[in-house]
Amino acid sequence: MSAAPATSNPARTIRIGGASGFWGDSAIATPKLLEVPGLQYLVYDYLAETTMSILARARARDAALGYATDFVHAAMAPHLGQILARGIRVIANAGGLNPQACRDALMEAAARQGLTPRVAVVSGDDVLPAFEGWRAAGLTDLYTGAAPPAELMSANAYTGAQGIARALAMGADIVITGRCVDSAVVVGALAHEFGWQWNDWDRLAAGTLAGHVIECGAQATGGLFTDWQRVPDWDRIGYPVIDCAEDGSFVLTKPEHTGGLVDPAAVAEQVLYEVGDPGNYLMPDVVCDFRMVRAELLAPGQVRVHGARGRAPGAPATRPTAPGRTATRSA
Repeated sequence: MSAAPATSNPARTIRIGGASGFWGDSAIATPKLLEVPGLQYLVYDYLAETTMSILARARARDAALGYATDFVHAAMAPHLGQILARGIRVIANAGGLNPQACRDALMEAAARQGLTPRVAVVSGDDVLPAFEGWRAAGLTDLYTGAAPPAELMSANAYTGAQGIARALAMGADIVITGRCVDSAVVVGALAHEFGWQWNDWDRLAAGTLAGHVIECGAQATGGLFTDWQRVPDWDRIGYPVIDCAEDGSFVLTKPEHTGGLVDPAAVAEQVLYEVGDPGNYLMPDVVCDFRMVRAELLAPGQVRVHGARGRAPGAPATRPTAPGRTATRSA
């Protein structure tokens, strides 16, 4: 099931604020992003591999834990009334290893304020119940060939954006996931809003790029820039805002009167962050090719990003060519 196709409107954009890049990120991100006019989505990324191990230990101590508690108590509870009143929708992978418990805690916090948000949980990433069978069938490490340990505290697959888009189509105000890929929180929103099909590889790749640029929060606005001396006011750095068009291209900005730097070079560094092979960036929904991506300064504090290409998961890599042309890489 997918969202119904939206009416094509080349001028329409979706405004998304990236409010978290890790568990423990700044509590000022949400209130500052809420000052941005016309904001339609807030997205939060809390999970890293180390974070998953921390959550596993927390769940082992208390079955009601195993999620990013900051999402409920710092990001949502103080601002939930405003978020719901303005119709801003929220997508977060804060569920970690226990998205149902995250939902329950959020609903309790909402009830104390007399609020009744529609909260959806996207599950399916927990593969621990199947793991012993896979191990017995000969599962080995992709790189080393070693068998996995006999006892694991958790085992999770990276899921894509389709469940998020479905939850939004069903009317969710807030979508909580387990271990989805970081960029899926943006791809799900864009696929829902624009009615993208799940074989529209170039748009899915462009949406993945948009999500990838803001998935680490203020890294996109100068927080990880090599030329750090060019970045003013680190102590009040602004978190990223993107205005995404139907073709997946987007313009990056940040809230007014905040620190940080929106600059093509800083954006380019984030494009390459943790990608490995930019011509073969593997996601559950699409394989991305970022080799033709361009980051262009439109005006001070505005960078346009475009040029991502995509292909079906498992499809072979291609040689980069001008837009509209493809060439298969020869052996």
